[in-house]
Amino acid sequence: MQNLLRIKFGWILVASLFVGMFFYGQYKGDKKGQGSIKIGVLYSLTGTMAISEAPLVDALRLAVEEANQQGGINGAQIEMIVGDCRSDDANCALQAERFIMQDGVQALFGCWTSSCRVAVNNVVKTHHKFLFYPLQYEGMERSSSTIYTGAVPNQQLVPMVAWAMQQRGKRAYLIGSDYIFPRTANHIAKKLLSAKDGQSVAEQYVPLGWQDFDGIVQDIAKRHPDFIVNTLNGDSNRYFFQALKKARIQAEDIPVFSTSIAEAELAAIGPELVAGHYAAWNYFMSIDSDENRAFIERFRKRFGQERVVDDPMESAYIAVKIWVNAMRGIGKRDTDSLLTGLQQQTLQAPEGIVSVDSDTVHLWKIARIGQARADGQFDIVWQSGRAIKPAPFPFFILHEHGTAMTEGSR
Repeated sequence: MQNLLRIKFGWILVASLFVGMFFYGQYKGDKKGQGSIKIGVLYSLTGTMAISEAPLVDALRLAVEEANQQGGINGAQIEMIVGDCRSDDANCALQAERFIMQDGVQALFGCWTSSCRVAVNNVVKTHHKFLFYPLQYEGMERSSSTIYTGAVPNQQLVPMVAWAMQQRGKRAYLIGSDYIFPRTANHIAKKLLSAKDGQSVAEQYVPLGWQDFDGIVQDIAKRHPDFIVNTLNGDSNRYFFQALKKARIQAEDIPVFSTSIAEAELAAIGPELVAGHYAAWNYFMSIDSDENRAFIERFRKRFGQERVVDDPMESAYIAVKIWVNAMRGIGKRDTDSLLTGLQQQTLQAPEGIVSVDSDTVHLWKIARIGQARADGQFDIVWQSGRAIKPAPFPFFILHEHGTAMTEGSR
């Protein structure tokens, strides 16, 4: 009997040890989980959009490393998982699904084109996650699953077209890539031109990655507009400006006003091709402020003194900062609590003070227009002077009409 009791006691002891080891392992696993919060980064590292998108990964990396050096999120380190969208919206959406379902990311940072944003937003909405989108875009959208850190038309396109008309004249030639943003942006531009007694002399669209602009440039030379509104994206810009140079169309004669050419594109295209032309953004590397100089210094120390930073990169950088501050403040990871925390964020950014608009989850931003220089930088020739409240649904276009314009468009 005594031996039987000893055997039973032995088995109980062994079982207890196994249970204890199991729960200790679970405890250690939980502690390890607390030490890593994953985010998904989705930009095109290859394909026609890589010229613009690839540099944003380094801007995000800098923000993540700075946050981790400051203790991460309440002691938890942030881990970046980087994917290549390959300039393909469907592929980007598939990677977003994988990041959420297999890798357990808490948020996604990415996309450049509006068609990509729409595809990925459908994924994050389904899984109750957030997409932080850093690009200027056409508006006509509000989603509680997407935080928009880029500009909407009243913070970029509208001031640009209005200033161009004041400085150059009222006849504009519109050219863009064939997808949502350029078509909607040009619709807004035409409304603005008409409201100010101007006109669009022509409107042309080409597929992403298009290279043959000789025919379009010949048409530009024939019509001789006062200025060009350029909503081309990706490496098509290189071929467009090469065609302008070939046709001897200079900035002094017919200036181009671009919405998607920044310092990174100048470096890739060749700044001498774009010198004298204009671009509209909220951030330029040439902003004269202590905050901006410190940002540039930190970026170059990490990635190389020859590197440039631009508006989409800065916008991606501050997206991480806003997310981190919100996560630190709420101490929770559920979607509703995080959305509330995000709606309360204000940040001293390299571009100036930005604030999340609680109604639209877009940012209040200063609008700026820069003239490209041969050294790859921009001279700021105009700025709004104060942050502009985002208006995703311009007053002169009905919401219903704007939605119809973008649905089913590439």
